[in-house]
Amino acid sequence: MLEHATMITADAGRGTAVVLSTTLTLDRPVGEVEKAVLRSTAHGVYEARIGGRAVSDAVLAPGWTAYEWRLQVQEHDVTGLIADAVDIEVLLGNGWWRGGLGFSGLNLDYGPVLGFVGELEVRYRGGGTQVLSTGTHWSARCSQMVENSLYDGVRIDARTPDGQRLDVRTVDFDRSTLVPQVKPDITRQEILRPTRIWTSPSGKTLVDFGQNLVGWVRLRVSGPAGTEITVRHSEVLEHGEPAVRPLRGARATDTFVLSGGDDVFEPTLTFHGFRYAEFGGHPGELTADAVEAVVVHSAMPRTGTFECSSPLVNRLVENSVWGQKGNFLDLPTDCPQRDERLGWTGDIAVYASAACYQFDCADVLHGWLLDLAAETEHTGHVPFVVPNVLKLIPGEAREKAAHMLVPTAVWGDAAVWVPESLWWAYGDRDRLAAHYPAMARHLAAVEARLSPTGLWDEGFQFGDWLDPTAPADQPLASKADRGVVATACLYRSASFAADAAHHLGKTEDARRWRALADRTREAFHEHYLHDDGTLHSDAQTVYALAIHFGLLDAAQRRAAGDRLATLVAEAGHRVATGFAGTPFITWALAETGHVDDAYRLLLQEECPSWLYAVTMGATTVWERWDSMLPDGTVNPGEMTSFNHYALGAVVDWLYKAVAGIRPAEPGYGRLLLQPTPGPGLDWARGALDTPHGRVECGWRRYADGADGKDAGVDVDIRVPDGIEAEVALPDGSRRTVTGGTHTFRSAVLLLTNGQAIT
Repeated sequence: MLEHATMITADAGRGTAVVLSTTLTLDRPVGEVEKAVLRSTAHGVYEARIGGRAVSDAVLAPGWTAYEWRLQVQEHDVTGLIADAVDIEVLLGNGWWRGGLGFSGLNLDYGPVLGFVGELEVRYRGGGTQVLSTGTHWSARCSQMVENSLYDGVRIDARTPDGQRLDVRTVDFDRSTLVPQVKPDITRQEILRPTRIWTSPSGKTLVDFGQNLVGWVRLRVSGPAGTEITVRHSEVLEHGEPAVRPLRGARATDTFVLSGGDDVFEPTLTFHGFRYAEFGGHPGELTADAVEAVVVHSAMPRTGTFECSSPLVNRLVENSVWGQKGNFLDLPTDCPQRDERLGWTGDIAVYASAACYQFDCADVLHGWLLDLAAETEHTGHVPFVVPNVLKLIPGEAREKAAHMLVPTAVWGDAAVWVPESLWWAYGDRDRLAAHYPAMARHLAAVEARLSPTGLWDEGFQFGDWLDPTAPADQPLASKADRGVVATACLYRSASFAADAAHHLGKTEDARRWRALADRTREAFHEHYLHDDGTLHSDAQTVYALAIHFGLLDAAQRRAAGDRLATLVAEAGHRVATGFAGTPFITWALAETGHVDDAYRLLLQEECPSWLYAVTMGATTVWERWDSMLPDGTVNPGEMTSFNHYALGAVVDWLYKAVAGIRPAEPGYGRLLLQPTPGPGLDWARGALDTPHGRVECGWRRYADGADGKDAGVDVDIRVPDGIEAEVALPDGSRRTVTGGTHTFRSAVLLLTNGQAIT
């Protein structure tokens, strides 16, 4: 792979993107070309063109991987672009390689020098091959993009079509890092037009695109040469102006310098998280036909949908979908707008199951897990972020944080929970095998750090991160005991690792992890389960985890469910969980017969709740329950994002419990359709494109003809041909069907404490 090509660069300073170019004259007439393939990659990000035409739809290639060990090589069929003289141009920018990454002014780079390596292979009919590789015979010049940064934005000066000529030199790089591309391309996905253009109190032109998105603004403009237009991005407004404080150190501003003719500006070497764009310096009136938002994310088909009788819940689902779009830009990130945008492991650990329903993200997450495995192999435990850019922190600062650089629950459990979600969604045994070593490495690292009690109660933990009762500046201050959270998570991870080892024929490993799970359960019972049936710290999250992860026997489970329902009711059915508990609390309530409490929690509109943000106009899921306060001001905490999908993991319960579409075996080879009606909704339905075909399941209330009161629900399902589905109806009865569409009438609803209500 790229055996004969050398990596080349040209020095233009940190800001300016360069154009590398060359021309290949074909040995034979173009009509004799059978196939032409371009293989390429970069330290940085690049866009390749042949004859002025892009070789693919990809932007920001090769994406972000654990560059020290995995640098993806792109391969594109460019046969249709070949002419007698093949002109190749490559735009090379900073991307993540020289990105000044991190928060709190870390400004972390993988290296100081960018580089591009590629080869064009032309095969002729009847035999014969011609190869053009990168080398010092290439030319270089400065591009019009004189500044480029993922966090800060770009500056494009259109006045000079051809920039200063530069010397080309070779760059040493480790060829062993080259791997075939696994993750899908990052591409332009859709275009959003302005919904409103107006003047802010400060006199700037503001554009609302109606949706918090990730990508950039494309602008068509004419004006005097040298005119500078600035485009500043923000997710929300505060007092009528863009709220840029949540961006922290990221300027998130693009600058366009006009040529004097008709210009089209598109800043493809950056991306922003925004709903609003503030324009400064625009000559004349900015019209809706001159500006558009380009939505950018990894190419992944939408697979799952959900809708119900509540417009607010439907908007919550769409907020989750848009949050995944924005945060699946080559890898699952925490947020797409501020000076961070890192692959935080905890966020995707709790969200992966929902993500795999909403989109076919098998390849995105598989590629990311390969990076996780590489990083984990070299650190000995799962790092907080993957790729682990935090390992680039200089020595003294890194030493100060050494107490935190240890295995952690939820975050580290991404090594197990994300493969678990992929396994159930797609049933790919080969990929499960590829992900298994990181699972085992994570559990071994945790096992070595357990206290003599068998609990995971020592060392740093994030715990129930962002518990809404915690002060804005103390996100670690949760009600749930961190040891309870960590030990419960260990039980879940060890249990699935045992199952995975069994599926993979690793008998000894399966025994080891099953024994670890059993010991962990015993320790949990001994030290955290009180005689009166309560759990240590008596917080909603500890009950949700203990119930949903299967740590309790039947009687203990009933008692825990009753206590959880009491705590939820005492909180006024407002959310009282953070990252660890939020994805599982509605599950735990419903599984113990408290469906009505789960629904009241879901449908709550007062803060903190999922629907509070919706009532405040949110179009993505927020990082904090109160990222925006009721008076329209932004939360005073330094860490405040308006596009953070983790707390939106509740939608997984909507998909799999409310609509009721669940896999009965990995990859949906068999189905469990178990819709769960509840108070506050008149109907709900979901659909999912599985590896075996489309599945649909929904329910709608019907009224008794005598008094007009609800008498039950009609359940409608659709099952792919040849696929068996067990249908668990709300009245407790079960049916088994194979393929086709079916309707069942369920005359009673199981709503409260497992008791039937007619």
